[in-house]
Amino acid sequence: MTLIKKLQQTMHDENIDMLYFDEPLTVAYLTGFESEPHERVVAVLVFKDKVWMIVPELERQAAKTAAVCDFILSYRDEVSPCSLLKDALKDESDTIKTVGVDEHSLVVSRYHALEDVFSNAAFINATALIQHLRVIKQPHEINIMKEAGRLADKALEIGMSSLKNGITEAEVVALIEYEIKKHGVEKMSFPTMVLFGDRAASPHGNPGSRKLQPNEWVLFDLGVVYHGYTSDMTRTVVYGKADKKTQEIYKVVKDAQENAQAFVKPGVQAGDIDRTARQHIEKAGYGEYFSHRLGHGLGKSVHEYPNIAPDVALKIAENMCFSIEPGIYIEEYYGVRIEDCVYVTESGAIPFTRTTKELIELPITE
Repeated sequence: MTLIKKLQQTMHDENIDMLYFDEPLTVAYLTGFESEPHERVVAVLVFKDKVWMIVPELERQAAKTAAVCDFILSYRDEVSPCSLLKDALKDESDTIKTVGVDEHSLVVSRYHALEDVFSNAAFINATALIQHLRVIKQPHEINIMKEAGRLADKALEIGMSSLKNGITEAEVVALIEYEIKKHGVEKMSFPTMVLFGDRAASPHGNPGSRKLQPNEWVLFDLGVVYHGYTSDMTRTVVYGKADKKTQEIYKVVKDAQENAQAFVKPGVQAGDIDRTARQHIEKAGYGEYFSHRLGHGLGKSVHEYPNIAPDVALKIAENMCFSIEPGIYIEEYYGVRIEDCVYVTESGAIPFTRTTKELIELPITE
């Protein structure tokens, strides 16, 4: 059964007359049409018996070529797309009594415009409906994500090989992104993060002009987009030699990550995966320095459902994909995070990225 057919079956079961989605990655997921609409509306409307799209006139030909749908309603910039939609549906708008929208992504102004189009309809939150569809990956999606993971490993390899005395964080980022795009990468999943020394203690720091010095730790957090799907990984390595204290902290994080990954299997709760890693870090005396959830889902988006976080009761199922990324961050001293994204099989979790998690000490280069 196709994704659209699954949605339409749910619509019949739950008495939903129409679903409206305009989040670009959801539109791409359902129709195959990928775009960067910026302020313009690109939307998919799923009815019980058909699928429509709304696109700007400048995207009409691209949508016609790529999208799987029954009708494309295109609009010029000077025209309101919802006004055109209201005219197009004038003979059947009264029969649409229930409209589902993704409240997580729909902006308020568009919501009000839709209220004018479907003035007799009740609006319901369909966020969970699309989340639960996207969370279970199809085999072809996992195959693409495997390649995205392989390319992330390659990007990390490029980054590690570029390290030398005096190079800046920003220069390493530029080298990674320039070289990896020669391998078929469309773009990075998010702004590549390379942080030196104590700057790695900021979980989401911004690379800058900091110059690399011998025996500093280097945190790499990166991912790529390949055929519309993302990867995400983190490794923390040493440029030179690690001292005993930082080796100890590294091992705590590594063991927490590996313990959590080994715990994953169908039927366990997401919160229990988080707890497996968190309790290990707490028992080692570093609980206050682990300041975020253990993981997030990924697929078309690098951050999507589900959350792997404390007290999340969601039961893990086969073909879910998510990150496992514990960290310890001690301000003005040191930070380490180790992250792999995994897909769930009947027997457990398999990582998309394969770079070793053993401590890497890189040679100092002049």
